[in-house]
Amino acid sequence: MSLDTIDRNILAALQRKGRISNADLSAQVNLSASACHRRVQRLEAEGYIRGYVALLDARKLGMATTVFVEITLQGQTDEVLDAFEKAVARIPDVLECHLMAGTADYILKVVAEDTEDFARIHRQYLARLPGVAQMQSSFALRTVFKTTALPL
Repeated sequence: MSLDTIDRNILAALQRKGRISNADLSAQVNLSASACHRRVQRLEAEGYIRGYVALLDARKLGMATTVFVEITLQGQTDEVLDAFEKAVARIPDVLECHLMAGTADYILKVVAEDTEDFARIHRQYLARLPGVAQMQSSFALRTVFKTTALPL
């Protein structure tokens, strides 16, 4: 299915405010409430909308430190990559893990309370990841811009 302008407007509105009522959404995209509801259901069924979440404030929850960890593996066989990916997916403090092209094999986005907490995460989890040859951590000083909204 291809997306038309109304579908894109619905997706953009839901990215900005996921809890918008169907009545408000339909008014915003100039569609009847029933037609809007059917479109949202179709977008969900076809996987354009994967789910709905609440975006939490990490600072208010005591996780003010963001660390980007570059990881180089000892090899790139399927077994090494699979073992690493399964192990890293079980670390609760890792928000994102990306397989990379370039100098690092993976980049992780990790949240921690502070540098001491990151040291704990490193000792308890990161240092024990299988197949790691090298690891380099960079601490974010300040988040300048952050969004979850995809450009439509």
